[in-house]
Amino acid sequence: MTDFEFIFVLYALILGLSLVELLGGLGRALEYEFARDAEGDDAGFRIGWLTPLMAIFVMVDLMSFWMFAWTVRPLVTVSPQMLLGVMAFASAYYLAARLVFPADPERFRDLDTHYFRVSRTIFGILIALVFVQWAYLITISEIREVLFSTRSASLTIFFVAMMGAAMIFRNRHIQAVLLVALIGRYLVLYLII
Repeated sequence: MTDFEFIFVLYALILGLSLVELLGGLGRALEYEFARDAEGDDAGFRIGWLTPLMAIFVMVDLMSFWMFAWTVRPLVTVSPQMLLGVMAFASAYYLAARLVFPADPERFRDLDTHYFRVSRTIFGILIALVFVQWAYLITISEIREVLFSTRSASLTIFFVAMMGAAMIFRNRHIQAVLLVALIGRYLVLYLII
């Protein structure tokens, strides 16, 4: 077993659980909405757009960190600091994913209400993870030059600025546009470029 494989087991486990949290949350919300519809509940329950868009964004962002791990695989060595760092990093991701959907959607008439309760925390965690990733990458001389290239730096600044804007603006339409733009950024980077 290589050092990367040893470390990646922990990383993959926690990131995999993050995906399970997102999908489980969506499933709970859909089940509750279907139950309300079946009961003919006039008050209803609305999932809305913001929470599912946040879930998609967190999924593609999570995928980017999974790809990042593959990129740095030859540079990974087993150490207590590396294990602690990987555990803390992936655990922060799990926390962000866990917050996307409420554990009990029946407490909400509209999941957009939940979104506005938790979105700043989720974006804050994701921004912090970008800074942690960069802090780690700066220590690796083989990557430092690519990291500070105009393209890499500008894409990262734009990415963090969009998440920062999503933390500031509280309008549903602006939030939806920012989330679609954040998701679109990943789709362009991973599927086209």
